[in-house]
Amino acid sequence: MGGQAKGKKNSKTKRKGNRQNRDGGFVDLSPQERMKVRMHEKAKKKTAEKYSVQQLLEKTQEYMDTFDFEMAGLFCQRALDVDSNNLQALDMLGHICSELGDMQKAKSVFLRAIDLSPDVGHSKYMYLGQIHTGQEAVNFYTRGIQVLLSALEKQETMAQAGATGTTDENDEVPSAKDVSVAYCSLAEIYLTDLCMEEGAADKCREFIEKALQYHHDNPEALQLMASYLFSTGRNQEGNGYLLKSVGMWLPAQKQSAASSATDEETQNEIPPYESRITTAKLLIESEEYEMAVDVLEGLLEEDDEVVQVWYLSGWVCYLQWEKAKQQQEREGKEATVEGKEEWKALQDAARSYLTNAKKLYMKLRCDDQPMLEHAEQLLGELGGEMEAEDEDPDLDDDYEPCSDDEEGGKTEAPMEH
Repeated sequence: MGGQAKGKKNSKTKRKGNRQNRDGGFVDLSPQERMKVRMHEKAKKKTAEKYSVQQLLEKTQEYMDTFDFEMAGLFCQRALDVDSNNLQALDMLGHICSELGDMQKAKSVFLRAIDLSPDVGHSKYMYLGQIHTGQEAVNFYTRGIQVLLSALEKQETMAQAGATGTTDENDEVPSAKDVSVAYCSLAEIYLTDLCMEEGAADKCREFIEKALQYHHDNPEALQLMASYLFSTGRNQEGNGYLLKSVGMWLPAQKQSAASSATDEETQNEIPPYESRITTAKLLIESEEYEMAVDVLEGLLEEDDEVVQVWYLSGWVCYLQWEKAKQQQEREGKEATVEGKEEWKALQDAARSYLTNAKKLYMKLRCDDQPMLEHAEQLLGELGGEMEAEDEDPDLDDDYEPCSDDEEGGKTEAPMEH
């Protein structure tokens, strides 16, 4: 009897094992979880029957173009449900996850794309370089540049042979500008994260020069060269690079601000928002105040909920106010009415910008104590925060900052980053 019972138990175990295989491993799931999995599989099948992967990716791109990244993610995931190895879908999903702030998922998606296609497509390496810091970022950027240069060489070989393009329409088509941007990313790491490494300055300069070699009018590369030169005390030479960089795109920013509809080509000339904040800082450091005001006004037009931009706008007006005040003191009784009005306008402008910076700082619960303390210090010197009834909503329209040629004096106040 004992043997019969044992045989029966083994038979039952065997049937259970067979059931697990038939259910695709669902036996360990709850009934609700099994239902969800089956519904998902049914939805995948229905999606595959109704839409092609390309149609789903076109829809994904539509939502990305309108910055609706949550909807874009849903359609992109549907495409991957149909074809889990689709490189275009993986690239798009990684980008979407980055935009949504899910860096861990973005990282895993891009690494999956690398596993599937390590030697084709540079953008996944560029994204991973942005996600990482220090030497890890350097490694990803370096590999991305190798892929880029290989693709460019292949393009040139085909062109010399007179061959027509045989690449897939979804393949990345690299350009010399892409190589320049990639070298800029490398240079920036040695200007920031790895600035204390041995030989960092030499590597930084080397990568900036390579960036300019591939695209001599790249505003980002020109600005990085300016930063590098400022950091090595060659301010006059750095200022030349900075003004050339800003001159490449500032007219396009002004055109964009003046027009309700801006064409894509004009928009592409304008550097990213964060890069232009750095531009404003460098312009303030080099006392190009009027140009700094132009850059900052464009940033506020684009997004008026960035505390640092309000703070920098107040800071540059304060510096201009200081210069105007010094001019008034030199002129004494000979000071003109226009000069006094300009001095007062600059004071009010600085107070207004810094008051808004402080209010927005509190609203957004920012964490930059040195910036807050400096704003409060400046407000103290300017006469305190603007009261609600004193604030002029049309201040930006009425106020024209004076140029450096119209003012004298020099302010030694330190730049706050």
